[in-house]
Amino acid sequence: MPEPKRTILCIEDEPEVIELIQVMLETAGYRVVGVLGGHHALEAIRREKPDLVLLDLMMPGVDGWMIFKQMRADPELQDIPVIPVTAVDKRIDVMLALEVAGVDEYVTKPFGQRELVASIERVLHRQREKNG
Repeated sequence: MPEPKRTILCIEDEPEVIELIQVMLETAGYRVVGVLGGHHALEAIRREKPDLVLLDLMMPGVDGWMIFKQMRADPELQDIPVIPVTAVDKRIDVMLALEVAGVDEYVTKPFGQRELVASIERVLHRQREKNG
């Protein structure tokens, strides 16, 4: 029996980026659920219980950092791995995200399918190792 598809939740404020990520990841064998904007993100995370969240950091209204902090403060959501996907690629921002905030990886726009899938695979592999 084939292994069930891993679910990736993509939270992004640009519908075209959600579509692009869906195409990239579905061809790589993932199930992708897109959420437009941050307002309903936590509700979608609770409903879908994804294996991983791709999170745009710079969204109007509820930004990605707010969502990330709320996830880490919630015992039900705190162990779900998060990869920020953002146009911000300054060294200091990347360092803060990885070292201070403790995100699992960091992908900058524009990105390619190989880069995105490789980041997801690394994070999911570490998650499997951690959980035994």
